[in-house]
Amino acid sequence: MPVNPMNRREFVQKSAVTGAAVAVAGTLGTGTAEAAPQKPECKPRTWTFSILGTTDLHSHVFDWDYYKDAAYKDSKGNSVGVARVATLIKQQRAAKGEDHVLLVDAGDIIQGTSLAYYFARVDPISDTVRHPMAVAMNHMRYDAAALGNHEFNYGIDTLRKFEQQCHFPLLGANALDAKTLRPAFQPYTVKRIRVPGAPDIKVGILGLTNPGIALWDKDNVSGKMVFPGLVEQAKKYVPRLRALGCDVVFLTDHSGLDGSSSYGDELPYIENASNLVAEQVPGIDAILVGHTHVEVSSYTVKNADTGEEVLLSEPYCWGYRLSVFDFEVELEHGRWKVTSKTAQTLNPNTVDEDPEIKKLLEADHELVVKYVNTAVGTCTEDLSAAESCWKDVPIMDFIQEVQMQSVKAGLSTADAALPLISVAAPFSRTADIPAGNVTIKDVAGLYIYDNTLYGKKLTGAQLKDYLEYAAKYYHQVPSGTKVDTSTLTNANSFWDYMYDTAAGVSYEIDIAQAEGSRVKNLSYNGTAVADDQVFVVAVNNYRANGGSGYPHIASAEIAYSSTNEIRQLMIDYLLAKGTLNPADFAAVNWKLTQDGTPVF
Repeated sequence: MPVNPMNRREFVQKSAVTGAAVAVAGTLGTGTAEAAPQKPECKPRTWTFSILGTTDLHSHVFDWDYYKDAAYKDSKGNSVGVARVATLIKQQRAAKGEDHVLLVDAGDIIQGTSLAYYFARVDPISDTVRHPMAVAMNHMRYDAAALGNHEFNYGIDTLRKFEQQCHFPLLGANALDAKTLRPAFQPYTVKRIRVPGAPDIKVGILGLTNPGIALWDKDNVSGKMVFPGLVEQAKKYVPRLRALGCDVVFLTDHSGLDGSSSYGDELPYIENASNLVAEQVPGIDAILVGHTHVEVSSYTVKNADTGEEVLLSEPYCWGYRLSVFDFEVELEHGRWKVTSKTAQTLNPNTVDEDPEIKKLLEADHELVVKYVNTAVGTCTEDLSAAESCWKDVPIMDFIQEVQMQSVKAGLSTADAALPLISVAAPFSRTADIPAGNVTIKDVAGLYIYDNTLYGKKLTGAQLKDYLEYAAKYYHQVPSGTKVDTSTLTNANSFWDYMYDTAAGVSYEIDIAQAEGSRVKNLSYNGTAVADDQVFVVAVNNYRANGGSGYPHIASAEIAYSSTNEIRQLMIDYLLAKGTLNPADFAAVNWKLTQDGTPVF
């Protein structure tokens, strides 16, 4: 699941494009001979090269929206997919020279679209079935990629199969074997840039992934891998790369820029630590940043020990942008030294998709299009998620109903006697289940993550704490002040996927009140919830394991768990019932108020 983005406004203001075009080839000083006996005066030798970077591609190959079954379109005119990015990369190589360009990714490659799900679950990759992202990235000639947290969503075996299919290393210096504490993946790679008549430029590329994997994919990695902090591991490996003679040290981090963590104190390591790595670890020249799905064209951090500026860039996500790091180096005493470095992001929305990638993967794409358009049932009316962030709407009740019914079927006799409720987040405000035929893409557009399902036990007091934590999602709106839904939500950098609502209990969220005292009239079956009352709470694995930092839930007793994705449970529910009818769901469970007066 994605993590909270950084303060977009602050970082976008700081990320004006500063990169400039660089020379196509390095130059060698020729000198001038004044007299025949004299030797030419040699000028310092310089060279230029670039490192291109992508991140958070999330299996977007083509400029296509599988949820809409149409070409991708958003209000900002972005395009998606590596097929377009590949064209930009070809242009960069043509302009600068093939031997002057390296290509790196910062992780989250194999999860995020229906195409990703298809090749993980429907027709899983194997010795004979290749992952489309491996095919595309091999064609594009990537030099390295960092592991993202979503690489682990389908289990380590699937990740290992993908790794075997890649012609480049997947790097993770802080992904360690749980028993030996040795790297479970290659920590770094060293690339050589050939310079005629001079030593090679040695570029060390260190990959760092996100410590949050230990929480978010606990079910897949617990007892198998551990994930220490980025700063800690960079301090270990950056000196090693320098000792190996690397002239340039480049990091690819699946970790954001603002030093924040969405999981509170559940882990001792920072989630978004790239700025801290730059500040605290000497010897780094530049960092390709990922994970937070924002565009940061160019950003610098001064290293506290050396005073040197570290250059960072994050190219948004999904192939929206391509980061371009341009370096100039000079040969001094037989070693190359960085004398200039700039970064910028390029937008691929004006170029065509690479025809070779289209030829390689068009058949795979058509398979997935056919799959997502498979009908799984009908719906009696159109169900929209447009107001799901401030109203209890039937489309969210669909998720809650499936979660409760699935958990209920798997409870022990003792736990089945406890009251059962559900919590879920509005992942997509654009989701819509149409009246009439319902297809897989309609369900996938509503439940966009590959989460599995838990049942955990919370007391009434803990449940109220949980809902109070969720209620910080809303900005405070004093009584008598008009409520504007465009500015109501996402307070405290609390993003939609982090905001849980509950079904099975009734309650109010009073947005006129201060945080921590907003949840009112919490009841179950018409009776006020007692502090010591015990509930079974249906909840996804991301939240159950500590995702977004909710209180109590990570340490709560487990009553039920399943390896089935919630999305598939929703599809199975529709296939079994045939027709989705909002009248089958519970009545309104929660509502927003201002000093006790309903807002909507």
